[in-house]
Amino acid sequence: MISRLTTDQIQVLKDELTAELAEKLLDDFHYSPHEALDVLYTSETFERLQDTESGLYYQSPGYVYSFLLNEIKRAVPC
Repeated sequence: MISRLTTDQIQVLKDELTAELAEKLLDDFHYSPHEALDVLYTSETFERLQDTESGLYYQSPGYVYSFLLNEIKRAVPC
């Protein structure tokens, strides 16, 4: 099923998911657009999203965002 997607289609899914994740960061953390993209682009979650073999690009934004939130929480000192 996933293997039937073209490289271009997979890239569109990745791009759309990236935009949705950035929007969630803007809304939830009140980051500036620059800050939201910086947090996202430097995250392990984004790295996994870019790895086509992970299949993460095929998941829902909420599911992927949960990984990003956990990563952010781990990075904040208690």
